[in-house]
Amino acid sequence: MSSPENKHKDEGIELAKKLAEEEEGISRKPRGPDKWVVPTIAVIWCLFQLSIASWLILNAVFVRAIHLGFALLIVFLNYPFFKKTRFGLKFLSARDRIPFFDYIVAIVAALSAVYIAIDYVGINSRYGAPITRDIVIGLLLVVLLLEASRRVIGPALSLIAIFFSAYAFLGPYMPDVIAFKGVSLNRYVGQMTMSTEGIYGIPLDVSATIVFLYVLFGAMLDRAGAGKYFINLALSLLGRFKGGPAKAAVLGSGLTGLVSGSSIANIVTTGTFTIPLMKKVGYPPKKAAAVEVAASTDGQIAPPIMGAAAFIIAEYVNVPYIAVVKAAAIPAFASYAALLYITHIEASKLGLKGLPKSELPEFFKTLVSGLHYLIPLFFLLYQLMVLRHSAEASAFNAIWVLLLIMILQHPIRAYRNKEPILPAFKRGIVDIFSAFAAGGRNMVAVALATAAAGIIVGVVAMGLGGLITQIIDTISGGNIYIMLVVTAVASLIIGMGLPTTATYIVMASLTAPAIVTIGASYGFMVPLMAAHLFCFYFGILADDTPPVGLAAYAAAAIAKSDPIPTGIQGFMYDIRTAILPFMFIFNSDLILHNINSWPQGILIFAMTCIGNFAFASATQGWFITKNKIWEIPLLLGVTLIMMRPDLIAHLVHLPHSQRYWMYPVGLALWGTIYLLQRFRIPKGAAAPVGA
Repeated sequence: MSSPENKHKDEGIELAKKLAEEEEGISRKPRGPDKWVVPTIAVIWCLFQLSIASWLILNAVFVRAIHLGFALLIVFLNYPFFKKTRFGLKFLSARDRIPFFDYIVAIVAALSAVYIAIDYVGINSRYGAPITRDIVIGLLLVVLLLEASRRVIGPALSLIAIFFSAYAFLGPYMPDVIAFKGVSLNRYVGQMTMSTEGIYGIPLDVSATIVFLYVLFGAMLDRAGAGKYFINLALSLLGRFKGGPAKAAVLGSGLTGLVSGSSIANIVTTGTFTIPLMKKVGYPPKKAAAVEVAASTDGQIAPPIMGAAAFIIAEYVNVPYIAVVKAAAIPAFASYAALLYITHIEASKLGLKGLPKSELPEFFKTLVSGLHYLIPLFFLLYQLMVLRHSAEASAFNAIWVLLLIMILQHPIRAYRNKEPILPAFKRGIVDIFSAFAAGGRNMVAVALATAAAGIIVGVVAMGLGGLITQIIDTISGGNIYIMLVVTAVASLIIGMGLPTTATYIVMASLTAPAIVTIGASYGFMVPLMAAHLFCFYFGILADDTPPVGLAAYAAAAIAKSDPIPTGIQGFMYDIRTAILPFMFIFNSDLILHNINSWPQGILIFAMTCIGNFAFASATQGWFITKNKIWEIPLLLGVTLIMMRPDLIAHLVHLPHSQRYWMYPVGLALWGTIYLLQRFRIPKGAAAPVGA
C-alpha cells in the first residue's frame, strides 16, 4: 500500500475515533491539573454507584438526584458551550482547559439537581404549593439540564422538550383538535422538579440503578481487552469462508455489542480491523462500511445485554428484565442471522472468496487465549437466567468477578513470561481506574437523555396522554397499519437527532399506549411488550438513517467512502430488521408471548430466520443467482408465510391452533424458488446457499 493511501486510512480512523470519543464523553482534553478533574469525578461516581448497589441504602429520589448531579457536573466541565470560537469569546469553546466560568456553572447545575434531596422533607410538605425558592431552583434545573443535553446530545432533545413545555402552557390557545387545558407555573415546576413524575422519573431511576452498572461492566470488559479478543475470535472462526471478513464483522460486532452500547464505538472497535479486510477480499468501500454500520447498529438489540432502553422497557411494562430478553431473543438473533446471509449474498454477487488460512489467527489458540473474558459474561448469564437475580444484582456480582480478572490477568502473564510482577499488578489497577473513568463518561449521555426525556414524559402525564391517543387515532383514521407506519417514520425522524434511549422514551410515552388502545378498539390484541419493542427497534434503526446517521459517518471515514451512500446502503441492509417489528405486533409468537416451550421456541426461531432470509433475497435481488422480477413476490410470499403463519391459516380457514402447518407450505415455496434458480446456473458454477 502506498504512503498516500496509508495517510488517508489513518486520517479516516482518526476521524472515526473522534466521533466515537465525542459520543463516549471525551470532548475537552485539558492540560495540567485540570486533566485529572473529570476522570476523578467519574471514578467517584462509579464508586457511589457500586456503593448503592451493595451496602449504601438511600431513598430512591436521593439516588436519582445525586446520579443526575454527577452527570451535570461532568458535562459542564467536559463540554464547552460552543464547538468553535464565536463572538471572540474563546473561553466558551476552550478545549485545552476548563474555564472558571464552567466550574461555576457545573457546581450550580449539580446543586440544583440535588436540591430535591437537600430539602426533601420541606419539598414533600409543600408539594403542589412551591415557594419562590422552589420555583427559581426548579426552573434553573430545567434550563441547565436542557443546556447540558444540547452540549452532549445535540439540540434535538432540548428543542422537543421546549416544544412540549410550551404546549403545556399554551394548550388552551391551540385549535380545538389539539387544545389542552394548560398548566400553571407552580404545577409545571412541581411536576418536573419536585416529584417523580418528571425529571426524576422512571427513566432516570433505571439509569441510576441498572444501566450504570451495565455500562461500567462494558467499559471494564473493553479496557480488559475483550473487544479485540472478540474480533480475533470472529475472524478465526469465519474469516476463511466466502466473504469471510464481512461475516466476521457481523459476528464480531454482535459480540462487541455486549461490551459497548454505542454503535459508533462498536464501529471504531471492530471496523478498524474488519473494513480494511473486507476491502482486501473485494468488497467495495461503500458496502464494506455499510456491513459494519448494520452490524454495529444492531448490537443494541442483541440479548442478554441490550441497550439502555431495554432496562427502561422492563420498568414501563413492569416485568423482570429477563422477560425483555426473552421477548427480544428471536427478532434479534434472526436479524443477525439475516445479516450474515446478506454478506453471503453480496460475496456471491461479487464472486468473492475468504482470506487465506495463513493470514488468520488460529481458532483454538485464539479461543483459549481469552477464555477468562467469557467468565464474567457467563457468570452474568447464570445470575440472570438460572438464579433469576435482578438485573442490577447480576451486573454488580459480574463486575466483582471482572475486577478480579483485571487485577490478576497481567501478573499471571508476567509470571508465565518470567517478567516482574509488581509493574504488571500496577497495570491492572490502572486499567480498573481507567475503566471507571470511561464508564462514568460513557454514562453522561444516557443520564441526560433519561432526565431530559423525563420533561416530555412529565408533560404527557399532566393530562396529554388521552389527547395524544385521540390525535394519533384521527391521523391514522383508525387504521392500525397506518398508525404503525406513522410511529415508525416518526421514530426514525426523531431518532436522527436523539440517542436511542431518548428516542425510545419519547416514542413509548407518546405512542406505545396508543398502539395498544387503538389496536384493541379495532380487534387487534397487541401485547404491551410488543408495542414497546416496536418503538425500541425503530429508535435503534435511526442510528444509520440518512442523512444524519452518525454511525454511517464513522464507518465511511474508515472505509474512505461517501457517508450518505454508505448510510443508504446500511439502511438497505437494515430493512430486514425493520420488518420484524411489524410482524411481531400482529404475531406475538415472535416475541414468545405466552410461549414457554423450548421446542416451540426453536421452531419459531428457525422459521423466522428463513422468512428473514427470503426477505433479504427479495430486497437484495439475489438468492443463489440474480432474481427474476416475478421471483420477488414469491420470496416475499415466503417471508409472509414464515413470519405470519397465523394470517395465512386464517385466510385458508384453519383454526389458530393449526397455524404452524403453514410452515411446510413456506418451505416448499422456498425450495421451489431455489430449484428454479438452480436450473438457470450453468453446471459447476453454482454454490450452495450456505457455502
